Amino acid sequence: MNSLKRFPANLISTRYYYTNKIKKTTLYSKISPLGNPKSSIYPELQNWIQSGKKVSVAELVRIVHDFRKRKRFLHALEVSKWMNETGVCVFSPTEHAVHLDLIGRVNGFVSAQEYFENLKEQYKNDKTYGALLNCYVRQQNVEKSLMHFEKMKEMGFVTTSLTYNNIMCLYTNIGQHEKVPKVFDEMKEENVAPDNYSFRLCINAFGAMSELEKVGEVLRDMEREKGIIMDWNTYAVAAKFYIDGGDRGRAIELLKMSEDILEKKDGEGYNHLITLYARLGDKTEVLRLWDLEKDVCKRRINQDYLIVLQSLVKIDAFKEAEEVLAEWKSSGNCYDFRVPSVVIRGYVGKGMEKKAEAMLEDLAKRGKATTQDSWGLVATAYAEKGVLDNAFKCMNTALGIEMGKRKWRPGLKLVTSVLSWLGDEGSLKEVDRFVASLRDYTGVNRQMYHALVKADIREGGSNIDILLQRMKDDKIEIDEETTAILNTRRPC
Repeated sequence: MNSLKRFPANLISTRYYYTNKIKKTTLYSKISPLGNPKSSIYPELQNWIQSGKKVSVAELVRIVHDFRKRKRFLHALEVSKWMNETGVCVFSPTEHAVHLDLIGRVNGFVSAQEYFENLKEQYKNDKTYGALLNCYVRQQNVEKSLMHFEKMKEMGFVTTSLTYNNIMCLYTNIGQHEKVPKVFDEMKEENVAPDNYSFRLCINAFGAMSELEKVGEVLRDMEREKGIIMDWNTYAVAAKFYIDGGDRGRAIELLKMSEDILEKKDGEGYNHLITLYARLGDKTEVLRLWDLEKDVCKRRINQDYLIVLQSLVKIDAFKEAEEVLAEWKSSGNCYDFRVPSVVIRGYVGKGMEKKAEAMLEDLAKRGKATTQDSWGLVATAYAEKGVLDNAFKCMNTALGIEMGKRKWRPGLKLVTSVLSWLGDEGSLKEVDRFVASLRDYTGVNRQMYHALVKADIREGGSNIDILLQRMKDDKIEIDEETTAILNTRRPC
């Protein structure tokens, strides 16, 4: 629900052994690969039963849990709905609560509210009430969230920190940080024990309001609280606010405390601490933690490399970033352009567009995918320095790459400067080819025809009438600049 609630994402390593047994097909193995979130898995569920195959309630529950974990909420909802409608599983309040939450995620709180209202009274307990509150909070509906919260208190359903945490999350997400400590105090007055997340929400609220003394007070209260086991994330959250507040000494102290209780093999924890030391500009600590992470986490995923590269680039440690990038290349991990892109963008940001271009060219030569916007970024950097031949070259490469899901749109300033240069320096054939590619991204404009006309005039002007007719067909009128360009023709 909130970025503050971090769950260590330990890697799950699966060992494969040779076996001559044929793996049994289960419903889970059948529908799990159907990953398109927009495609329905309902037909597969029906086919499974119609073909006479059996399925256990335990397996269905596991499927729902797995889909929720992987954010395949529509598929989780379809399985849950199918379980309920077919009578495969008689829903208890727990299953109803899960189903209600899925409805809220897929269809919104209005549909979730309707489902809740149609439940029999015996199923309206703390679990289903809590699930509906979660739906209201997720969509940041303050009025409904607070009304429902009061109703839950009247019903005696507010007995754990979870409900209070929901309301504190609501205020956090809408930026009303001053209300979070009030909810926290109310929770303690009602003798509801706060959990780690409760304290972290309160620390975040005071940190967001730059009240560092209060951050320290809450942290000390948390350390004294019975039943609370301090976690690395809380110390890290507090450290961030001390970094923002300029208290470097206290920030480092908290980061050391966070590291001391960090479980080994917790890659997420190391990554988080690395980013915080990068904010302090401490290259030594960034590299020390990276080396430590490599020692205790036998395998690094691409996300780990992304984090450390972003941190090194942030503190201008490009030599070390290049070394990490070399490690990634030899790691055996699947190729992900986002990893080298961090360094490429870092180069451009520091005026090293030649190094950025060289890295892109190296990737392309090795058959690795690059992106249009990365080449466009380098082209823009060249154009801003007036190196327009290189800008044209990079932009041409960008236009030659297949469009991705996110359509790249070259900036107007880049397009205008390259077209102007090309009209003065390029051949008519080059300009025509460039304009033909560019039209798919920007549409047709007058600058394109000016470049074409200038190039044609330099080559004798034999195509001027054709170009002017094309210009007319595209509904682009001749202006003063067009006329001035035409007047540069040498008389026959």
